[in-house]
Amino acid sequence: MQTLVLLALVGLGAQLVDGSLGMAYGVTSTTLLLAVGTNPAAASATVHLAEIGTTLASGAAHWRFGNVDWRVVVRIGVPGAIGAFAGATFLSWLSTELAKPVMSLLLLGLGLYVLLRFTFQGLRTDQLGKPLRRRFLTPLGLVAGFMDATGGGGWGPVGTPAILASGRLEPRKVVGSIDTSEFFVAVAASLGFLLGLGTAGINAAWAVALLIGGLVAAPIAAWLVRLVPPRVLGSAVGGVIVLTNVRTLVGSDLVALEGPARATVYALVVAGWVAAVAHSVRAHRRLQAAASTTEELAAPVHA
Repeated sequence: MQTLVLLALVGLGAQLVDGSLGMAYGVTSTTLLLAVGTNPAAASATVHLAEIGTTLASGAAHWRFGNVDWRVVVRIGVPGAIGAFAGATFLSWLSTELAKPVMSLLLLGLGLYVLLRFTFQGLRTDQLGKPLRRRFLTPLGLVAGFMDATGGGGWGPVGTPAILASGRLEPRKVVGSIDTSEFFVAVAASLGFLLGLGTAGINAAWAVALLIGGLVAAPIAAWLVRLVPPRVLGSAVGGVIVLTNVRTLVGSDLVALEGPARATVYALVVAGWVAAVAHSVRAHRRLQAAASTTEELAAPVHA
């Protein structure tokens, strides 16, 4: 029972982040399941099964708040589903011994990408309003969908920053469109895992617990997307993902660090994470101050 409550809280927290940042539900949830010893394919399958419900609820909430561009949803969601089905089938064929370090490496890479992307880069606005081409969204969807199924997350970490970097869609609509299109990815990945693993490989109770937490958080996150600074949240979430997967890797046969060496690695990761969040907070405050100064200079002077 305690495990189910914990999973529900994780689902709630992960969906709050995912719904306001456009990423990290799958990566965060899968990372936790791996940390407690779940089979990698079963972990990804369980999370994707829960995501069918959470992405549907999140998409509906984002649509209600006007955060969805339906052309982007269709153009990236369909190829994303194809990539996710292929990724789920591929992961189902891997042995557990090989799959766990492979998935941890993928999750670590995605975590580093999220951490560095949001810590050191701002969001472009000079291309706002220009259409997103199918020749850009189709390969992006295929790659992001494949990464999402094999890594237990990746749809948001790959898709959201790529579209944000184009500067052609305002951030809240990037987040809303990515979250909504993820429904196609979750359904396709779940079908792939069911074909590869059968129902025996999926923990239905854990999926329901993650789903319940996600359903509670979905409408709150769709509202928060207008308020929470993506840069700060991205740095914080990226650090959590990096730290958790470094912990998995240093305890595996692939790295196998012990004692002081392991403690040193943890300390370096935590120090880098704290520095990244502090940098993002300072950068956000500088942007706010600059925006306030610009507004004051542009304000009419009354005699």
